[in-house]
Amino acid sequence: MRYLLVYAFLGVGLLSGAVWDSVAALHAEEAAPPGGEAQPPASPGTEPVAAPIFSPPDQIKGVPRVLAPGVLITIPPDIQVDETHTRQDIVELVARDPSYDWAKDRDSRRTIHCLEFQFKIPRLIEVDVPQVSGRLQRKPILYLVYAVKNTGKELKPVLAEDGTYRVDDVAEPVRFVPRFILQIHDLDKSYPDRPNPLIVSQIRRVEDPAIHFFDTTDMNGREIAVGETLWGVATWEEIDPSLNRFSILVGGLSNAYRWQDPPGAYKPGDPIGQGRLFSQKFLKLNFWRPGDEYIFKASQIRFGIPGQVDYEWTFR
Repeated sequence: MRYLLVYAFLGVGLLSGAVWDSVAALHAEEAAPPGGEAQPPASPGTEPVAAPIFSPPDQIKGVPRVLAPGVLITIPPDIQVDETHTRQDIVELVARDPSYDWAKDRDSRRTIHCLEFQFKIPRLIEVDVPQVSGRLQRKPILYLVYAVKNTGKELKPVLAEDGTYRVDDVAEPVRFVPRFILQIHDLDKSYPDRPNPLIVSQIRRVEDPAIHFFDTTDMNGREIAVGETLWGVATWEEIDPSLNRFSILVGGLSNAYRWQDPPGAYKPGDPIGQGRLFSQKFLKLNFWRPGDEYIFKASQIRFGIPGQVDYEWTFR
């Protein structure tokens, strides 16, 4: 009976008094100041954010909080024209007969999209997580609250009458398949995010009860209409507390990819695609946490790493 009561309370979230005090202080800082008081200037690419104008009805359950300038950082979509085409040999044919010149340097065209990405600086929360033993264990959880928006920015190659291609701007729904990886630079460690509905329910209570944040599992495969915004959260458990410089890689925002066939990797008779290397486009967000493993506070995390770019788009 005791455990049944514990699990019942877990559904609405369990936080220690010290954590709630820190949470209250955090939202006191990020809430819009009353009475029209002066606000600090917004960083480039940031602005006060109210409720999303266009979001699915199963996400918005009331009136979301209005965030102060700079709390939500915006990364605009990145689409390059050269991502819409590649020129490669069809190695399966060329390896069979090198005289197949028509199979060499073939042109491949595709429509490329990219979503707008907004996020809050990663935060820390302590939650009671059920264990295999049936008991609860209090764990620190690092999490990233984010929003993705389909701005309608897509590039589509179109074959012209003269045989050449032009690239048109199009606006179509986009299916989002997210992937989040946390990398610690100094320790050379990587952590995929670990979706957990119980953890997300407690994060929602802290961040905004009016928004039903999707974890990676709930977000996976959702179609985002043009102009629509989806809110999500990525979570990590058991992160090495000595992390200092780290990055969060976000996949699925763009469908751009690269591929190559290393010389000699494919031989006649091999399965199609044998040895072929693919890389996908990721958004890399860099963060810095001055401090040590003994005192780990969310307020210590800074966006950007000294001497490096704040973010970049990369293929991996």
